[in-house]
Amino acid sequence: MGEMAPRAFMPNTLTLSQLESYLWEAANILRGSPVDRTDWKSYILPLMFFKRICDVWDEEYAEAVETYGEDFADEHRFQIPEGCHWNDVRETPANVGTALQNAMRGIEAANQKHLYGVFGDAQWTNKERLPDALLKDLLEHFSALNLSNRQVTNDILGDGYEFLIKKFADATNKKAGEFYTPRSVVRLLVDILDPQEGDTVYDPACGTGGMLLGAVAHVRERGGDPRTFYGKLFGQEKNLTTSSVARMNLLLHGLEDFQVERGDTLRNPVFTNPSGGLATFDCVIANPPFSLEQWGREIWENDPWGRAIAGLPTDSNGDFAWVQHMVKSMAEGRGRMAVVLPQGALFRGGVEGQIRKYLLEQDLIETVIGLAPNLFYGTGLAACILVLRKRKAPERAGKVLVVDASSLYRQGRAQNFLEPEHAAEILQWVQKFGDVADRTRVVRLDEIAVEDWTLNISRYVLPPIGADIPPLNVAIDDFKSAWIRAQEAEERLRELLKDWDAD
Repeated sequence: MGEMAPRAFMPNTLTLSQLESYLWEAANILRGSPVDRTDWKSYILPLMFFKRICDVWDEEYAEAVETYGEDFADEHRFQIPEGCHWNDVRETPANVGTALQNAMRGIEAANQKHLYGVFGDAQWTNKERLPDALLKDLLEHFSALNLSNRQVTNDILGDGYEFLIKKFADATNKKAGEFYTPRSVVRLLVDILDPQEGDTVYDPACGTGGMLLGAVAHVRERGGDPRTFYGKLFGQEKNLTTSSVARMNLLLHGLEDFQVERGDTLRNPVFTNPSGGLATFDCVIANPPFSLEQWGREIWENDPWGRAIAGLPTDSNGDFAWVQHMVKSMAEGRGRMAVVLPQGALFRGGVEGQIRKYLLEQDLIETVIGLAPNLFYGTGLAACILVLRKRKAPERAGKVLVVDASSLYRQGRAQNFLEPEHAAEILQWVQKFGDVADRTRVVRLDEIAVEDWTLNISRYVLPPIGADIPPLNVAIDDFKSAWIRAQEAEERLRELLKDWDAD
């Protein structure tokens, strides 16, 4: 392996703000390059992880030599084959992309249990997009960071990584909600489910692993031992790059014994029990893609796992396919789940109404929370949270808590934000499970039956008069935005008519 030593970035432990600044500067190196900014994360994140693996290996090597006088393979968390170290790539004079790709694939092959596919499928060898000079600039930029365990804690590195994911979501706003759920929403769902030491936790649409990490953080912050989650965190994600990012994210947070698998959960769930049925878990938590079309109905017509317990959703909307999959994945007794859905799922009719009625009649639905619109990247829809339990506490049997949290948000320029204090207030209402004027109401199932099994928030909780009237400055901004969109639409129509006349 090469002997070129990286420059020390900081003499002391790296802080989160320093790391965040440094990571975002890597994006600035790519600015103006042929790489589309929606793809920047596919290059920056694997480079950071590659550097992390090598710095930890170097640290372990030095400790082994100091302790034993020589190095041993079993002293290393990850193996780095000959010629695959960061310094080997850094010393490469030409065809840097090829050297980088070979090094990453070599490390993946040597650590298949956790690192297979973890670097994604970026086109490192495409010199039109990534000329040698640009790659060398990136390598030198990251070489100034020491990402060993002594320099950065697992939490800080993982948090910096999630910061970068969010930054890309903010910068591109391109279907970002598919892989990034705002942390405040993650923490709200996790806090509601209240995972305990030793619980199994499963996310069938795990994205970058935020929900699984949230469960670990929840236990740690309450004085528990996160090591009790070893072997008890499970996630499945359809997208190759995103599933790799999830594993990378968990590893960066110091978690090694977990299962995150790539695959289409609705068509081919990975986690099953010895008898061939679905595996079950104590906590099931997810923010699946909203109203997914062509989600796999053809499989569910004769579903081997028997998930269509209450009805078969249409091809055009998979919301209640996710719900039913999660219901089947809850363990008997203590099993509970929380899922984010578009609010239309609360009141749409047809087969969705039939499924909703079944879940209510079985007394599985415990809490319904209506959130503010525009909280999620890539969609302005108002979302809701459904909380279900296999077995409710006796005092909650036959009842549903309906929560209107639609006014709890901070308005942003292009995005609304659920602040930690908002999430804390919602959590308090959920835990109290009682009536709060204009906010929450405990509704009996017979009353929901009279309303034809709808869970439309406004049927049960009405906001205070005037609460739905936006401030004047917000109304003016909305009007200006609508006016601009109308002008753009008119211009597009004019161009289409011009083309039509030309034909």
